[in-house]
Amino acid sequence: MINHISIKTIDTPIKNWKPANLGRLSGRFEHRPSQDVLRWAAASYGDDLAVATGFGASGIVIMHMIAQFRPQTTFFYLQTDLLFPETLALRDQLSARLGIQFTEVHSGLSLGEQAYQYGRQLWQRNPDLCCTLRKVEPMRQFLANKRAWVTAIRRDQAASRAFTQIVDWDYANGLVKLAPLASWTREQVWDYIHRYDLPYNRLHDQGFGSVGCVPCTRPLSDGETDERAGRWAGTDKIECGIHIQPDGKIIRTSQVDLN
Repeated sequence: MINHISIKTIDTPIKNWKPANLGRLSGRFEHRPSQDVLRWAAASYGDDLAVATGFGASGIVIMHMIAQFRPQTTFFYLQTDLLFPETLALRDQLSARLGIQFTEVHSGLSLGEQAYQYGRQLWQRNPDLCCTLRKVEPMRQFLANKRAWVTAIRRDQAASRAFTQIVDWDYANGLVKLAPLASWTREQVWDYIHRYDLPYNRLHDQGFGSVGCVPCTRPLSDGETDERAGRWAGTDKIECGIHIQPDGKIIRTSQVDLN
């Protein structure tokens, strides 16, 4: 069912939203419901809007919100050929429950071809290159004909994400980037999931805080509070790279305006 909603939150023409003044737009959304951001994005960009998901808890919240008013939105995920079976099972559950379709984005490089070109188990020797080949470059190509994309990252997930803006310019991919749940906490996310009885990755019940690729993800250890601590454990890597900007940061801190 599609709810027809009048968009009144932001009425400035799209052409006025340039990288330099997106901070002001983000500030106007800072204390508004996340649904307002998503409705504005859907009304502004239509088919040129894409929603990325790794099937994490935050992403499920966003997908559920959008499915209420625009289920035909493009939802995509990065198929690395290294995803957990539980993640793929969740994909199918969400598609059936929410009435949405997922676009699988693949590098075109099989694991066998990668091993032949770069050596076996590249994720152990050079995880940054592996992520670039299987995530960053395929996503960049997919977003090349889009004008905006939605991510589920939150400020409380890691120190590297602490200054995430709700609306920002993605210099790495050349389009608007929206993080509607930037100010949400982990508790708020799970409260939402339980309130609407939404399916989620059952690996979370086994101690996984964040679920990525099989060889690069482990359950959280006792005492670990950072939900992403189980990703690339034992290395100094904290991000796959899809949120990293040309200056090496997730956000250009000179643009931060959280008031």
